[in-house]
Amino acid sequence: MWIEGQMTDCDIVSEGGENEESAYPTGSHHCYRMYIVVLVCASMISNQSCKISESKEKKRMRFFACMMLVELSWQSAVWAQGKPATIADLAAYNKPDREQVLYEGAKKEGKLMWYTSLTGGPNTEAPKVFEAKYPGVKVEVYRGDSDALISRILQEAQAKRYLVDTIETTFPILKVLQDEKLLARYFSPHLASYPDEVKQKAEKGLVYWATDRESYIGVAYNTDVVPAAAAPKRFEDLLKPELKGKIGFATSDTGNRVIGAMLATKGGEFVQKLKSQDITLHGVSGRAILDMVISGELGASPTAFLSHSRVSISKGAPIKWVPMDVVPTNAGGVAVPAHAPHPHAALLFADFLLSPEGQKFLGKFGLDSAMNKPDFKRWYAEAGMTVEQYEKENSKWEKLLREIGRK
Repeated sequence: MWIEGQMTDCDIVSEGGENEESAYPTGSHHCYRMYIVVLVCASMISNQSCKISESKEKKRMRFFACMMLVELSWQSAVWAQGKPATIADLAAYNKPDREQVLYEGAKKEGKLMWYTSLTGGPNTEAPKVFEAKYPGVKVEVYRGDSDALISRILQEAQAKRYLVDTIETTFPILKVLQDEKLLARYFSPHLASYPDEVKQKAEKGLVYWATDRESYIGVAYNTDVVPAAAAPKRFEDLLKPELKGKIGFATSDTGNRVIGAMLATKGGEFVQKLKSQDITLHGVSGRAILDMVISGELGASPTAFLSHSRVSISKGAPIKWVPMDVVPTNAGGVAVPAHAPHPHAALLFADFLLSPEGQKFLGKFGLDSAMNKPDFKRWYAEAGMTVEQYEKENSKWEKLLREIGRK
């Protein structure tokens, strides 16, 4: 009998004719009890079938009543051992044997499908590390940008063609999926290590997602071009005369977020004052804008990532990275779909990404862990907003950025 996509382990034969094992183990004495229930039901149905006078409707009702007894017996057997009986129960399972339960189930499932917007190494290397840690569980990956991911997931959900098991991407996408009720509420033994502001909380200590990686945006300046006395330490310092004509912004979402942070801390009047600094705008990535600072083409940029700067400084680049009043933070979170086809593997992979081991792995690619407490104030652009509100604010920030600079 099918229960939540699984069968009991009592040697019941599937429609395909092959014996199948449940992902949720039960004891043999429970199987025997269930077998007796089935025999009793069969006897009742057989005896009543001999009574020609009984209506078809009564027979149908008697049949469904017997099937309910079988299901209740199965559920009782499962919970007698304290094992989760549904995907929702599995996601919330928080007993000491969680990893064992998930791994045993994941080996039976055999694989998981991971959707992510990560690039530059983690998207290809994480599956290898996970598969080495958990032999028998293969990770398949679909990597796409924000637009590709949200389009794919929503289309699959609309068609009820559920393929994705674990999702790792940025907050706006995860917020859409939460609003569409496509995310499971889940537990992880590692959640306690993360501060509250990096978890999208649900009830009973569960989350819709938790942040597994962060990237910090601040000011990078060339020490050969910008005098030490003119080096910016806060947003207000960007107005120093020595920096006029030397500041450049990336016109991606990175630049928009920096404008949003300035508005949140200094207000619109300050942003308008930046026009006097002859700021240049560049349609390039955060990595490329930093390279322009390193070469001296730009003296400074408030749209430089700490992770990129670390790498360049370690190679001898003549730059410094400085946090401002607040630090715009690009973050990615781990979520599990409510209809994950391989729920054990999905949750096991989510736990891995959030674990100290997973965080150390992501750190090798320059990504910072939300477990850490940096010595600056993080600012999350999407915090407290609906998707529609964020899109509206982002458009406003983009418009302001184009007003204060020139190409």
